[in-house]
Amino acid sequence: MPPKAQAAGKGRGPAKRKLAEEFPPGEVLTDTSKKSWKLGAPIGQGGFGLLYLANENSSKTVGADAPYVIKVEPSDNGPLFSELKFYMRAAKPDLIQSWMTSHKMKYLGVPKYWGSGLHEKGGKRYRFMVMDRFGTDLQKKFEETGRRFPRKLVLQLGLRLLDILEYIHEHEYVHADIKASNLLLSHNNPNQVYLVDYGLAYRYAPEGVLKEYKEDPKRCHDGTIEFTSIDAHKGVSPCRRSDLEILGYCMVQWLCSKLPWEDKLQDPLYVRDVKLQCRDNVSEFMSKCFSSQDKPDELQKFMEEVKTLSYTDKPAYQKLRSILEAGLKSIGTKDDDKLEFSSAVSSNGAGPSSSAKKTSKRKKVVDYKEESDDEVDGSPAKKRKSPKKKGVKEMKTASPKKKVATPKNTAARPKKALVEMGTQTTPGLKRGRGRPKKKAEPVDSE
Repeated sequence: MPPKAQAAGKGRGPAKRKLAEEFPPGEVLTDTSKKSWKLGAPIGQGGFGLLYLANENSSKTVGADAPYVIKVEPSDNGPLFSELKFYMRAAKPDLIQSWMTSHKMKYLGVPKYWGSGLHEKGGKRYRFMVMDRFGTDLQKKFEETGRRFPRKLVLQLGLRLLDILEYIHEHEYVHADIKASNLLLSHNNPNQVYLVDYGLAYRYAPEGVLKEYKEDPKRCHDGTIEFTSIDAHKGVSPCRRSDLEILGYCMVQWLCSKLPWEDKLQDPLYVRDVKLQCRDNVSEFMSKCFSSQDKPDELQKFMEEVKTLSYTDKPAYQKLRSILEAGLKSIGTKDDDKLEFSSAVSSNGAGPSSSAKKTSKRKKVVDYKEESDDEVDGSPAKKRKSPKKKGVKEMKTASPKKKVATPKNTAARPKKALVEMGTQTTPGLKRGRGRPKKKAEPVDSE
C-alpha cells in the first residue's frame, strides 16, 4: 500500500506535545493516596517530560543519593498516561513481592510503582509518577564493550528476561519493545537488571480473555525495527511469542554484534522478509551470524522452541530456561548472579568483524538513563535536543538517519542517553509515530 501524500512542510507525525516546565528543587507533589514527595534536581529530559531525583517529603533537601525518581509531564500529553495503566495494574510493590516470594526469587527486574497523581502550578496541570531510581543502560555497556557481550552474560540476561516476561505475561501484558536501551542496571546493585519503558506494553488478555489474531496494515512494523516481531511487521497486536521472538533477536545481536538485516533498516518490508526467512530456517539464520565452530546451539534451540508457538499459546518458560542453562553448562560455567560485561570477542562466537560496528537509529534514544556526572553530584542535567523523527507510513517507512556501516561511520556512537521513567522517545518505529491524527491510547485499549 503506497504511503499517503503529505502536505508541504508537514509529515513529521502528530503535533508536538508540550514539554514540562522545570520545577525548582524542593517542589512538593502529592499523589492520589495523599502521600507527599519532594523533588530534587532534574537529572533527565525526555521528549515530553522531565525526570527528577526525589524522596519522601521531609525537612531534608533531596540529595544525590535519593532512592526515587519522579517523571513529570503536562497532563494533556499521552505517553505517561499509557504507561501508568501497566504500572498501576502490574507493578505495585506488594504484587511484585508476592510473586517473588511464591517463586523463591531473589529479585525481579520489573520497576516498582510507588505512586502517581496530578500537580497544579501556574495555572497548568502536570501528571507525575514515582519510580525506583536506576543506573546505566545496557546499550551503553554494549557500545563500550565493542558491541559484543560475553556468552555467559548473554545467557544470564536471557534468564533474567524470562523471569520478567513470565511475570508480566501472567499479569495480562506483553512488553513489545525489549532491547538493550530498555534494560537498566540497578542504581545500587550492578548485578541486577530491570526492563523499563512500557509505552508499547499491550494488554493481550484483559480479564483473562485472549485477543484474536488480526492483521492491520495501518499498524505494520510497530516497535523497534531491528528487533520487532514478525507479528508486529504484519500489523498484528503483540502476544507472548512476540516478546520471546524479540528476546531471541536481542541475544543473537548481543553475542555476534550485528543482525543480518541491520544494513537495510530503512526498508521495513525487507527486514520483515529476512526475518520470515530466518524463522523458516533457524539453522541458516545462525550460520549468517556465527562461524560454524562458534555457533551457540542453545540460541538455535531457543528460537526453534519459540517458533513452535501459536499466537495464543502460553510459552513453556521453564523449558526455555533449561535451554539457556544448558548453554551455560556447555561453556563450563553457571548462573552465579554476577553480570560481567568485559569484552570477549575471541570466545564469543563472533559473527561480523568488529570493523562492522555502527550506530543504529534505535540506539540514539532519550531513554531512562542517568548521566554519570549527575549521579555523582546531583547537578541538573544538560538538556539535549531530541533527534529529528521521520514518520511511519503504513507499510513503508524510513528509519531516521540510518546508515549502512562503512569505514566513515565506524566511529559513530550514540550520545549518552538520559534517564526518563516515563515513555521513551526513540526515533523511528514506535506506536503511533508518523501516523497523523492518531493520539496516544491507554496501554490496555481494547
